[in-house]
Amino acid sequence: MRTLSFLWIAVAAVGLTGCLGSEQEDLRRWMAEQRAQVKPNVPPITEPKKFTPQAYTEGAAIDPFNMQKLTQALRRDSAQPSTSGLIAPELARRKEALEAFPLDSMAMVGSLSRNGEPVALITVDKLLYQVRVGNYLGLNYGRITRISETELGLREIVQDAAGEWIERVATLQLQERSK
Repeated sequence: MRTLSFLWIAVAAVGLTGCLGSEQEDLRRWMAEQRAQVKPNVPPITEPKKFTPQAYTEGAAIDPFNMQKLTQALRRDSAQPSTSGLIAPELARRKEALEAFPLDSMAMVGSLSRNGEPVALITVDKLLYQVRVGNYLGLNYGRITRISETELGLREIVQDAAGEWIERVATLQLQERSK
């Protein structure tokens, strides 16, 4: 009986081995057919462009780091009057409340006289402020130089196109309230 069961196991193993071998053979044959049918299509690589070096033509130009040229530029700059004297006192002082707002957001809504001194009434963000000659307002270090019934005169310090600090005159005119 024992031999009979071993015999049956051996026959089953041989039968299964035969099945496995034929499937793998079919698979190998199919793969070979697919490889034969499919041809890879790889475009050829283009020829690289020829490198032509450019000649350096700036060798005869003036050296920007020439000590003589730098010395002349420093002498020329030191001979000009310095405009940093305009901005230095403005940077050293404490800013006032109305210097946090641009001039175009302010409106002069009136003027009055207190103890013989003219006072202008300015509105910013729906708040009313009283300013006198000498007060500062605006983003450009604007100092009030005069107050009349219809306008307020300012001296502002701004940078020009060359980066130099210059004085500029500005005015803030009385705004009529529309109803």
